[in-house]
Amino acid sequence: MNLRRKFWQDLALYLITTFGAAVMVFPFLWMVSTSLKQHAYVIENPPRLLPPDPTLENFVKAWAANNFQLYFRNSLIVAIITTSFAVLFPAMVAYAFARFEFPGKEIIFYALLLTLMIPGLTLIIPQFLLAKALHLRNSLWGLIIVYTATFIPLNSFLLRGFFEGLPRELEEAVLIDGGGYLTIFLRIVLPLSKPALATVAIFSFLFSWDEYVWSLTAIDDVSKRTLPVAIALFQGQHGTEWGLVFAASLIAAIPVVAVFVSMQRYFMSGLTSGAFKG
Repeated sequence: MNLRRKFWQDLALYLITTFGAAVMVFPFLWMVSTSLKQHAYVIENPPRLLPPDPTLENFVKAWAANNFQLYFRNSLIVAIITTSFAVLFPAMVAYAFARFEFPGKEIIFYALLLTLMIPGLTLIIPQFLLAKALHLRNSLWGLIIVYTATFIPLNSFLLRGFFEGLPRELEEAVLIDGGGYLTIFLRIVLPLSKPALATVAIFSFLFSWDEYVWSLTAIDDVSKRTLPVAIALFQGQHGTEWGLVFAASLIAAIPVVAVFVSMQRYFMSGLTSGAFKG
């Protein structure tokens, strides 16, 4: 009786999981299908998932149209530099909180965490005024600095929990051998923390690649636009050419997929080995 009950429970769980996966994947498959269709087949009735006479023409047109290559490059520059800063600086902050003792340590740390409770949209005006005062408007560095600052509290929190779980004996051995804390940080802590660093790197890259509101607010110069803003305008300019719009969206998704696939092993290890404890 118990075996039969377990069988039906497992079957129900399997069906629910399969249905949920299908619901999540189907829109993406439809976007891929539409991007491979010629314009005449995009709004055919009844619609077909498998495109007749699939073509890459939409991808070629999307890549060459409306300065798409320039916007792709801008987004790539912003995302790569932001991810580097959003991993390095919080790692330094997290290590200081994990290993050093100083007055007001916990108060400062929890004050840092309190900034996570501030809605991002409420900071748009102060950020705009600060960027204007520092001459960072219409500059990719204006995006990079704001994105990096946004991630310092969260990434510091995540990395502190991981650093506290590292064995102190290795660090003490380096100190005994004459090494300093910089050597410990670069040669011991960072190599041992690859899962946690990969986890925060993926989150940082996804945010800086997809962020729209601050990019739209801070950038007026057409040549400095990033991909999310460009795709929104692209859709307005090619509203009925869904194959072209979906092809542009898929091109924009390629770096995100590439980053996740390349760091998937470390990402899963980070989730299971305590990157979020603390």
